[in-house]
Amino acid sequence: MGRIRLTQVFPFLIPLRQKQRKLFFYSKMKFDNNDYAIELQNGFLKYQIYQSEEKMINETSGYDLEYQYNKVYNLKLAAQVLNRLVIKPNETFSFWNIMRNADKDIPFKNGLNLVDGKIKESYGGGLCQLSNLLYWVFLHSPLTAIERSAHEVESFPHQDDKIYGTDATVSEGWLDLKMFNSTNATFQILIDFPDDNIRIRLLSNLQQDSMYQIYNTDNIVYQENNKHYRKVSVWKSQINLFNKRKTDHFLYTDKVEIGYKIEGGS
Repeated sequence: MGRIRLTQVFPFLIPLRQKQRKLFFYSKMKFDNNDYAIELQNGFLKYQIYQSEEKMINETSGYDLEYQYNKVYNLKLAAQVLNRLVIKPNETFSFWNIMRNADKDIPFKNGLNLVDGKIKESYGGGLCQLSNLLYWVFLHSPLTAIERSAHEVESFPHQDDKIYGTDATVSEGWLDLKMFNSTNATFQILIDFPDDNIRIRLLSNLQQDSMYQIYNTDNIVYQENNKHYRKVSVWKSQINLFNKRKTDHFLYTDKVEIGYKIEGGS
């Protein structure tokens, strides 16, 4: 059994703890020598690097659809401060650095978040769909991840075309998504909402000489202490667009608890 936190014994301390964590979180960023991307550019950069889109409403989640509609509201509110953000050479993208004032004038609604391994109602719930999709798009670029955290629990079965281990959970004051631009190109994030989907496009001012593919190896499901886990390796192929030469890069091994009933499982 894990260590019991003070806020689990005294829940009334949670707001104070959150305020404390956020103070240290942003103070550390202020003095960490990173140059964080903050500029929104009105025009669009010339070259599209990658795009991806997802449905926002999951009608089979088993939870009240009101939370799904609240998530859509939260995603669209968050997109207002993130859409058209440019990441210049030697700049770092931070999800929370740009998102921290998204609800300054208009509050988020309560949605669903994964908290301590369980899905619970919380303020601003659903923003992880945005960070997940951002990370997936970033993986198909030369940007380098310097901070990314996996969810503790795989709450729903993956779609057949999804790659395991490519999520990126965020929690203000605790977990961030950070990407560093070590190239000489500038990148731009575009977000829109076609046909009730959320779509993210990554543009650049320079034409890129490579494309990227993400894939899994060693996908193993096993049981430990009456729980099922998935362990999977995540790889990135860099394919030169001129000579078609492919280079494979191992990224990391991802381990997650499976939070739904699996075939053959108990």
